Amino acid sequence: MNAKTIIGLVIIGVTMIWGITSFLDSTIVYVSIAEAKTSSEMVQVMGKISKDEVSYNSAESRLEFTIYDAEAEDEVTAERLKVVYYGVVPGNFDQAISVVAKGVSHENEFVADKLLVKCPSKYQGEDGEEYGDIKKHKGGIMGDTVINSRPDSAASSM
Repeated sequence: MNAKTIIGLVIIGVTMIWGITSFLDSTIVYVSIAEAKTSSEMVQVMGKISKDEVSYNSAESRLEFTIYDAEAEDEVTAERLKVVYYGVVPGNFDQAISVVAKGVSHENEFVADKLLVKCPSKYQGEDGEEYGDIKKHKGGIMGDTVINSRPDSAASSM
């Protein structure tokens, strides 16, 4: 093997090792609420928002809210986590049903750097079940209008 080949392989090897370690350092794991309370590392936690426990201090740009286990059967007995977020409240936070918070636990609070709010689907019924057929969606995207399907030649002659 000549020197150019060896240097090329070393550069490729170093680049691959650097890329893999950078990727592994940048990945953030999802944890449960219990694990998020005790984690000293950056983690992501998902939970449903307790609408009764939301406050925003505009002078400090501080949003405080509580999330509870999204898979819990009862909100009252579910494990809870107080989340603090500094910054602008996400535009659809008031409509959100759950949130993914990325941050670190600090002194009995979870300090989030980023929030990803999850809003209910517009194809979801009032009882929480999703519609399988758009016609069942009262008013729907199309409202109560009737759409006639016709060949393109009929539509273009209008």
